[in-house]
Amino acid sequence: MKTGILPQQAIEALLRSGAITADSALNETQIQPASLDLRLGHKAIRLRASFLPGKNRSVVDCLSDVKMHEIDISGGAVLETGCVYLVPLQEALSLSPSHSAAANPKSSTGRLDVFTRVICDGATAFDAIPPGYKGPIYVEIAPRTFSVLVAPGDRLVQLRFRNGPHQRLETQTVSIDLQGSGDDAVIGYRARRHAGMVTVSKVAAHKAEDFWVPLKAPNGLLILDPGEFYILASKEAVEIPIDQAAEMAPIATEIGEFRAHYAGFFDPGFGVSDMGGTGSRAVLEVRGRDVPFLLRHGQPVARLIFEPMQAVPNVLYGQNGSHYQAQGLRLSKHFTS
Repeated sequence: MKTGILPQQAIEALLRSGAITADSALNETQIQPASLDLRLGHKAIRLRASFLPGKNRSVVDCLSDVKMHEIDISGGAVLETGCVYLVPLQEALSLSPSHSAAANPKSSTGRLDVFTRVICDGATAFDAIPPGYKGPIYVEIAPRTFSVLVAPGDRLVQLRFRNGPHQRLETQTVSIDLQGSGDDAVIGYRARRHAGMVTVSKVAAHKAEDFWVPLKAPNGLLILDPGEFYILASKEAVEIPIDQAAEMAPIATEIGEFRAHYAGFFDPGFGVSDMGGTGSRAVLEVRGRDVPFLLRHGQPVARLIFEPMQAVPNVLYGQNGSHYQAQGLRLSKHFTS
């Protein structure tokens, strides 16, 4: 069998074979061209610290060391900024020895500055499900800027399945756009501190002005303040070939005092003209680190790493419509202008 990232039709085959199971029937919209959206379960466990179980230990075995209290989210519950929560996911896995998986926040999750990491029993690394894993999966959720209202079935993370080893193809450097469409153009947004709560399930239900400050950079310069969260866009258009997938790698620390990109999966067809994606930009979630840092227009900030698909997906990104296809600078789908 050909190696690579599993396409939609292969993920559907995993479901039929029992390699993916769930507490309730999957919604067909969970299956993306090269990934599976994972749904929150019915409880959240407030942790005093993030953790990895380590070899031969289950997640449940570790809870006595870090659990503070348990929250029933069946009717909806608020996850507060500055706190760490563990939520069992509705999906579980029974992978073959040739199959592994990697997790990442969904684009909308990253643009809300909600930090997520998936763990499993015996995990020695975040967001990595080893070959042959059989068991439950969980997500750690740490809202950084906005408190969020969540409920069972909400989708904050996604899983990409791989047959065989990780195969890196070419990489593409991504630089920052601080010019936009003109000298007076909005080139990004800075999150407002102490803003209201975001309801994860509500699309276009929050006024952007209540949560974000528009930014301009008439000289192509922007100073990032330590600890602040920004939404910016790439200078380059991004196009993912239909037989490849890509992941955005965080900025290397030696390049500057900031981190770019929490959410990193790009599906086959993103930015492809035939899928309505001409001119699509990568939207970057940027957080300043320890000291103020000056960004210049065109400065490299991240890398796109390409990987082969096992096969071309039956449905490509944007083919049935998408909030982020053909995007320029864009906030998450939760906000209206």
